[in-house]
Amino acid sequence: SEYNLALGAKRARSVRDALAGLGISTDRLSTVSYGEELPLCKELTEDCWMQNRRVRLVDLQRSAD
Repeated sequence: SEYNLALGAKRARSVRDALAGLGISTDRLSTVSYGEELPLCKELTEDCWMQNRRVRLVDLQRSAD
């Protein structure tokens, strides 16, 4: 579980860094890694595992409206 959380955190930081490289202020970005805690797909297949390696972007400013 710790390994998956750390791997997810590393992926999340990579996405954050890519967005920052496109000019988005890091003050507007935050990351969360759920590891295996919040799977999109629960089947024990490679295709399912690939679906769970995902990034979800949320515009918090829009969510508040």
